[in-house]
Amino acid sequence: MKCGYVAVLGRPNAGKSSFVNAVVGEEVAVVSHRRQTTRDAILGIKNGEDYQIIFVDTPGVHHSENNLDKYMMKNVRSAIATADVVLYLFDGTKVLDEEELDYIKMLKEKSENVLLLKTKADKKQLPSDLDYFPISVKTGQNLEEVEKKIVKLLPERERIFDEDLYTDRSLRFLVAENIRGYLLNNIDKEIPHGVAVVVTRFEEREDIVFIDVDIVCEREQHKGIIIGKGGKFLKSLGEFSRKYVEDLLEKKCMIKLFVKVDKDWRTKNITNYYK
Repeated sequence: MKCGYVAVLGRPNAGKSSFVNAVVGEEVAVVSHRRQTTRDAILGIKNGEDYQIIFVDTPGVHHSENNLDKYMMKNVRSAIATADVVLYLFDGTKVLDEEELDYIKMLKEKSENVLLLKTKADKKQLPSDLDYFPISVKTGQNLEEVEKKIVKLLPERERIFDEDLYTDRSLRFLVAENIRGYLLNNIDKEIPHGVAVVVTRFEEREDIVFIDVDIVCEREQHKGIIIGKGGKFLKSLGEFSRKYVEDLLEKKCMIKLFVKVDKDWRTKNITNYYK
């Protein structure tokens, strides 16, 4: 059978996470209108009768500014180095600049199996001289065709993961990402990018699971916004997260959220939250 790793690359907001979620059929990566949503290289696994595609959804390609950025870009380089196929997604509604064109050229020099996907094909597109597949997650345009093309390029190999898995990530990770996604999509300013979410307790019993979560932000004023007036926002976040876990595990969930301040977590203390 065919089986292998597929690195999913592109600039922030190119549609990488949406693409992986659509093909896998499960929400394995946080999707948001904000830039730099993905921090870790998340695996989404698509199983067919005679193939297994292991997607590595990477953070958006960008210049490193702080330790969090450097951590993210390290994941990008690792994904390229271990990939059997490289997908590069670019926004079809925007003009590619020289830097991005040079990056695409570099990818083609490093790998024979590079597929370019022009996203948002359901919207007005700008012309491009590249050899690409136009895709739309919204309409499903060309998603099956791209999947078939990927399978042809994969090596002959037995399944790496059990065929009932759709991600290699732990339940702790999925819960933390679910909470971070809620913050990204429900707080208006740039606060979520200065937030780390850490599950400090995950105790699963036969009919209930107990979860404690630290939400770490950079400023006291951010803490106040995350908690909300009268604790309203934190309460809504807790209800959202509890329902997610109960639907996922089909058992009762008791979840406690704690908001803490660590002004240096993205520069000096990142290893406390991303290991």
